[in-house]
Amino acid sequence: NLKIDGVRVSGQEVRSQNIAACIAVANVVRSSLGPVGLDKMLVDDIGDVTISNDGATILKQLEVEHPAARLLVDASIAQDEEVGDGTTSVVLLAAELLRRANELAKNKIHPTNIIAGYRLAQKYAVKYIKENLAVETDALGRESIVNAARTSMSSKIIGSEADFFAEMVVSVVESVRM
Repeated sequence: NLKIDGVRVSGQEVRSQNIAACIAVANVVRSSLGPVGLDKMLVDDIGDVTISNDGATILKQLEVEHPAARLLVDASIAQDEEVGDGTTSVVLLAAELLRRANELAKNKIHPTNIIAGYRLAQKYAVKYIKENLAVETDALGRESIVNAARTSMSSKIIGSEADFFAEMVVSVVESVRM
């Protein structure tokens, strides 16, 4: 008997509610993804306006209280602190994996089996990348490597200095390699 007229919820219903909260957070930042992502206008309690298409900024401004959804926001913040980019992608990928896992759970597949399946899929994905998508850098030439470095570092942190840092990184790697 719950003393505050509460309702106890468990099992699949709780799982579905948690995943729905995560998907709601993902939907907030979904349209801001990529180079042509839309800006969001956020207004806080005292009327200050923030306009941004940066997932980390948007999620930091949200006052997410739901524990499961808060984990997605925290993952986005950790991604921003560690890498400086990819915050929206982290949230969207996690939310989609949760949505798919929920569908499997509704079809009576045990969560342990779902997790094992995700781990197996990760192993196959890494193997596929190594065997089919990885390219030996010797065959590319220096210009292609500099372009790849520039692309991978063209985030909000490096910005206009991407050429300088790309050249520097490639020079350092070449000197260490020899």
